[in-house]
Amino acid sequence: MEILTPRELQEAFHFVREKVDFPLQVGMVLGSGLGAFTDSMQKAISFPYRDIPHFPISTITGHAGFLHFGFVEGVSVGVMEGRFHYYEGHHPSRVVMGIRLLAALGIRTLIVTNAAGIINESYHPGEFMLIKDHINLTGNNPLIGPSFAEWGDKFVDMSQAYDPHLAQYARQAAHELQISLHEGVYCGLAGPSYETPAEIRMLRLLGADAVGMSTVYEVIVARQLHMRVLGISFLTNFGAGLSPKNLDHGEVLEIAQKEKVKFVALLQNILQKIDSE
Repeated sequence: MEILTPRELQEAFHFVREKVDFPLQVGMVLGSGLGAFTDSMQKAISFPYRDIPHFPISTITGHAGFLHFGFVEGVSVGVMEGRFHYYEGHHPSRVVMGIRLLAALGIRTLIVTNAAGIINESYHPGEFMLIKDHINLTGNNPLIGPSFAEWGDKFVDMSQAYDPHLAQYARQAAHELQISLHEGVYCGLAGPSYETPAEIRMLRLLGADAVGMSTVYEVIVARQLHMRVLGISFLTNFGAGLSPKNLDHGEVLEIAQKEKVKFVALLQNILQKIDSE
């Protein structure tokens, strides 16, 4: 696995900038089964990931693999419909190429979403969790490797990884829409296998409320690039041992499909609040 280089990022930037010439306010990453949000975009310009120089390719069902630019609720957005995962075989530095590209395009506010398994048994499938902090248990970090001065300090302060003002917008939006929004700690694991019941019990002891296989690398790099971050987990299933059902990726996508209207409404309301700043 080769690391991402500044030259490769610059080539991807020029490819997009030649076609997207308007200022961008907010970047977004849509997790498994959450791509329905892109249907609300206006004046959209879209690129398959495979067309963008050096961009990784999404290989997982529920990650369409498109980069969209356009407007939602009057806010100019850059939206990754599908993300890259460490377990797909990408170097951690390439997993976060999309975040570096969005930042290069001038975006300083990032909303990351994911589908997550439930650890906190007071939560239920179909609800949402505002990520107030995270635990990186992937065994790796996207900042490991050579340092490039143009990408910022390697030793990134993560004491406030998730922006409190954006979190307040999410709380207000959920209250206005009468959507259940928990607040908790997300744990990122390498995957791709789901956790064992013993691992779920361990994660609960460590203070995690939900678990998944993404997001933490993206947030680390976003903070290196001085982006403010809002994280929202869509809670799709109970972790292993908390339910008699076997874990299945198809179930994740099915629940996301059922609750997509709430998800889209929540993000639209949050964008309105960001735009009014």
